[in-house]
Amino acid sequence: MGLSKLERRRRIKKRIRKTITGTADIPRLSIFSSNTEFYAQVIDDKSGKTIVAASSLNNKDVAKGTKSERAAALGKVLAEKAKAAGVEKVKFDRNGFLYHGRVKSFAEAARETGLNF
Repeated sequence: MGLSKLERRRRIKKRIRKTITGTADIPRLSIFSSNTEFYAQVIDDKSGKTIVAASSLNNKDVAKGTKSERAAALGKVLAEKAKAAGVEKVKFDRNGFLYHGRVKSFAEAARETGLNF
C-alpha cells in the first residue's frame, strides 16, 4: 500500500525545505491550504520572524468566489502587503502542495501584482 496524502506531502515538504531558506534580502513565501481556507506568509528564516501574513479566514476582500478565485485574491492582497513592507523578491515554498489549482492561481496572482519569485 502507498503513502497517505499527508505522509506524501511531508516527504515533498522536507525535500523542498532542504534547498529553500528565507533571508532578509529574499524571504521565503510559505503557503498552507486547508479544505476551506488558504494561508500565506513571508518569512525571514535567519531572524525567525514573519514579515507579512495573510489568510482567507479573516480577510473580507477574499470571501467571494470559488476556492481558486479566493486564493488568487489572497495572492494579490499578500503581494500588496509585501511591497508595502519593502519586499520585492521572495522564494516560493509551496509547502509540499502540488503547483496546481489554488496554489497555482495564488502564485500567478502574486506575480501579476508585482512580487518576483
